[in-house]
Amino acid sequence: MVPNVQLDSFSEVHIKMLERELEESVSRLAAPEVLKKAMHYSLQAGGKRIRPLLVFATLKAFGEDTKKGLQAAAAVEMIHTYSLIHDDLPSMDDDDLRRGKPTSHKVFGEANAILAGDALLTYSFQLLAQMAPEDADAEVKLALINELARASGAEGMVGGQTADIEGEDKDLDLEELEYIHVHKTGKLLAFSVAAGALLSRAEESRLKSLNEFAHHLGLAFQIRDDILDLEGNEEVLGKPVGSDETNNKSTYPSILTMEGANKALEHHIGMAKARLQETGLEIQLLEEITNLVANRDH
Repeated sequence: MVPNVQLDSFSEVHIKMLERELEESVSRLAAPEVLKKAMHYSLQAGGKRIRPLLVFATLKAFGEDTKKGLQAAAAVEMIHTYSLIHDDLPSMDDDDLRRGKPTSHKVFGEANAILAGDALLTYSFQLLAQMAPEDADAEVKLALINELARASGAEGMVGGQTADIEGEDKDLDLEELEYIHVHKTGKLLAFSVAAGALLSRAEESRLKSLNEFAHHLGLAFQIRDDILDLEGNEEVLGKPVGSDETNNKSTYPSILTMEGANKALEHHIGMAKARLQETGLEIQLLEEITNLVANRDH
């Protein structure tokens, strides 16, 4: 595997910047302390921060100052974190561990976990609305808010989560499985790329290529996730392996076989990189993120 030299240093700087922003954003809320603690707890659980990195890397590809994407990066990470809090609840996946730590409802109780997720969801849109005018004018703010609402709501992540629950104990075909993952996982990844492009005032042709890049990246991300659920190291993953099988969920390996899933992963990674090449941008960081998705072990 080719080392992601540029991405490693880029990630270190930008993840620190993001995590400082997340901490300060929650700390300044005039809200009950238990709510803020629960929000902090899940935001500080770590993770790959792929979505914020896509915002920053897309801005970098356009030659823009990456700091202008800080609120958009924080907003999408808040949406992602809220979804994980709710996913872990007893009524959903009923998980005790997330990234090697007790899940939010195990620490703060179900009610506070639900409310922390709700607070992160709504605060994400407040962050976008309050972006500095020199980073995003009213037109760009409105576009970002619209795109994030679509990506995270009934037409995006929540719709995908619903289809995922409906698909339990059923033998889904590949088209049905792809619908789930395009919406449950892919839409937020696509927003992250679109956010960087919108903040860069990208023209329509580049937006189209970047959206197609994000589509294939999202499918690759989920295929790798399904593979790791069967072959991953539980200590590295920070959660039990085999949860999809336990919950009777259709996966790429169960439909395509493990060999077929690996071939599908290779296909979507190749398509993602091909769409990047069409943009004519400085794409090294985005390519390295694509390699990270293909080869990740957690």
